[in-house]
Amino acid sequence: MKHIQIIGIGTGNPEHLTIQTINAMNAADVVFLPVKGAGKEELADIRREICQRYITRPAARISEFAVPQRQTAERSYAQSVDAWHGEIAGIYGELIASLPDEGSGAFLVWGDPSLYDSTIRIIERVRRESGLDFDYTVIPGITSIQALAASHRIPINLVGKPIEITTGRRLAQDGLRSDSTIVMLDGEQAFAKIDDPDAEIFWGAYLGTQDEIVRSGRLGDIAADIVTLRAEARQRHGWIMDIYLLRKGCDFEE
Repeated sequence: MKHIQIIGIGTGNPEHLTIQTINAMNAADVVFLPVKGAGKEELADIRREICQRYITRPAARISEFAVPQRQTAERSYAQSVDAWHGEIAGIYGELIASLPDEGSGAFLVWGDPSLYDSTIRIIERVRRESGLDFDYTVIPGITSIQALAASHRIPINLVGKPIEITTGRRLAQDGLRSDSTIVMLDGEQAFAKIDDPDAEIFWGAYLGTQDEIVRSGRLGDIAADIVTLRAEARQRHGWIMDIYLLRKGCDFEE
């Protein structure tokens, strides 16, 4: 039976890789490396650097593949994501089929495979729809949440209080509901539209890399500055990955 490893590689810092991750990469016959096209070459370059630094097994090889763009025209969000996953599942199926009998392949996942990443569900879709005989293992990685907290030197949660993890789209739709809210995938800067100026924001982009940018403060005071800073950074790099924590209240309230 063929075996697939879904490997979390952290937020872009090669030193985020765990010993388990490095061993898993070296156990693979082929490491599948996604390429996302113009403007995002740096993302592929970071993966290449990780492979060059840590893969020491001479027989291992790298196989690059193009990631299709998600089509949104005349589709709901759910429809566009489902169709996109179907396209990627077709590509994954071809990659897995190309492995030798009893061979092993690895997909390198930004951050951790369990958090706002769809590699696991796409691999399950390949198993359901392709008829290929393979199993898989998931290797955890450092998440952007952990990197954000470390860079700001803060705990994520307030004492005895819950955390909400959501997206920018849902924050804009539902508003700020929790004492501590982690927001990911916010291309529209929903934090700037939140009517809670006294909330604190802890923002970070390119976390763990040499280009890391972090800002924190009262939301009403720095939201506009973060919007400007984010736009400048995206223009400079051609892409951006950012995340933030919105927090209201304090650890011990009477």
